[in-house]
Amino acid sequence: MKFCKKYQEYMQGQKKQLPGVGFKKLKKILKRCRREFQPHDERDGALPISKCPDHCPVCDGTFFPSLLKEMSAVVGCFNERAQKLLELHLASGFRKYFVWFKSKVQGNHTALIQEGTDLVTYAIINAIAVRKILKKYDKIHYSKQGQAFRSRAQSLHIEILQSPWLCELMAFHINLRENKSEKRFILGPFEECSLTFDGGKPSLTCALFDSVKLDIDLTCSICLETVFDPVSLICGHIFCYMCACSSASVTIVDGLKSAEPKAKCPLCRQEGVYEGAVHLEELNILLSRSCPEYWKERLQSERIERIRQAKEHWESHCRAFMGV
Repeated sequence: MKFCKKYQEYMQGQKKQLPGVGFKKLKKILKRCRREFQPHDERDGALPISKCPDHCPVCDGTFFPSLLKEMSAVVGCFNERAQKLLELHLASGFRKYFVWFKSKVQGNHTALIQEGTDLVTYAIINAIAVRKILKKYDKIHYSKQGQAFRSRAQSLHIEILQSPWLCELMAFHINLRENKSEKRFILGPFEECSLTFDGGKPSLTCALFDSVKLDIDLTCSICLETVFDPVSLICGHIFCYMCACSSASVTIVDGLKSAEPKAKCPLCRQEGVYEGAVHLEELNILLSRSCPEYWKERLQSERIERIRQAKEHWESHCRAFMGV
């Protein structure tokens, strides 16, 4: 079965109407482009006698704007649903009952885990759709503009495989798999998902369908240690929370939201990546279980620094209040 048909059937089979990539519509745009700019002689099977220009009026005015809008809608839907799902799972005490009551879900762990699996499937199949349609664009245009568009999508934070919530869902399923009381609920491709330490370097890996493999490096590029109290910037790079605060020149009391808009990611040098940073709580649980001795050591060493920063913060506020 061709991917276009497979994709259409998948999207139509969803219980809720979800945003997706207009794969069929985008293929029609490219077909029109091929017809107008690449005439063939069907009698002798000659090669194209012309090619689509670098700035194609057929494609560039409709193809890229449509795809950009659709990718933004897909990643927005995925992030919102994943955030709500993980909020349900991580809620505790009175907040847990409040959140579950508000969401109208009555402790149904099977449904919760199935939702997580469905969300990852939704993310991956849309990522494949984007990859295939851009590959087709480059094939028709004899160009690399499709690849350049993917780079642009990453800088705009609408590349779904970059989403920190995808990393959180992977950790979520590994945590459930290691929980004996919930192990029986594990579904789908997450049997292949694992936390590995290759040469002491940790990574989160998962082999999914259509040869898509996610491999997320969990070494903080600032302190060069396994990420502790991990946080993902909106560019997708993961750091220790205190390291991220240090790179953004903010205290842990003020938090990353107080970072300057022009503060850059230490790795990709993108600006404005701190305000929407996501605390990776499921990953934090997974790492604390997997390397308890290291976690205990980091807790003790960071506790001293956190107390020092908190003390300096409140002392400065007291002096400002007293007018000293």
